[in-house]
Amino acid sequence: MNEPAPDFSNSAYLFPHINPEGMKFGAIAMAVAFVVAILASHFWWLAWMVVPVFLLAYGVFLFFRDPVRYPPEDEKGILSPADGRVCLIQECELPDALGEIEEYKGKTFWRVSVFMSVFDIHVNRLPTAGEILKKDYVAAGKFFNASLDKASKENERCNYLVKAENGQVYGVTQIAGLVARRIVPQVEEGQTLKRADRFGLIRFGSRLDVYLPEGVKPEVRVGQTMVAGETVLGHLS
Repeated sequence: MNEPAPDFSNSAYLFPHINPEGMKFGAIAMAVAFVVAILASHFWWLAWMVVPVFLLAYGVFLFFRDPVRYPPEDEKGILSPADGRVCLIQECELPDALGEIEEYKGKTFWRVSVFMSVFDIHVNRLPTAGEILKKDYVAAGKFFNASLDKASKENERCNYLVKAENGQVYGVTQIAGLVARRIVPQVEEGQTLKRADRFGLIRFGSRLDVYLPEGVKPEVRVGQTMVAGETVLGHLS
């Protein structure tokens, strides 16, 4: 990957790159803020709302910030697909339609779950370079707190089966959470992506599960902070 040179200026933090998915939400929030400002010029008792509403609009833009990421040179490293903190690590079968594939029935894989709060960056990145073998979107779902184990079976979710360049196969699942109401997948079956390429996002709080390749053990622990496209979860054989 040819990443641009790091920008350490204050403006890079105050005005980060915004994912296109967030532009319409930011524009709506900003439009509401201007309407409040106009009304406040006519009704003095609305003046106290102007600053909070503009700050809220700025916060909407920040939710969709999408900074450049710099993957480590460790090419065998399986990278975290999301920013956040590890909330669960356990052995289990592949989810939903992925687990119905004959080759993987009854097999267990180490699953690392990364919980994203509303303050984390919500753009998701592919853990390794590889091909999307299968995509399974489960639209009907509940909205349990994403940090709970049952969220992986009850909430709205999108499962991906990925074949890494070395032939090993692993799974990734986007899970909507208590606040999140929309998963936005941005890849299709048969598509090939580079390491740390963006493959989707989830709006307003959620979780990402990574089912490590067979025989690969996690090298992180519960509570550890993850950075999408940079933190190594484990290593390919």
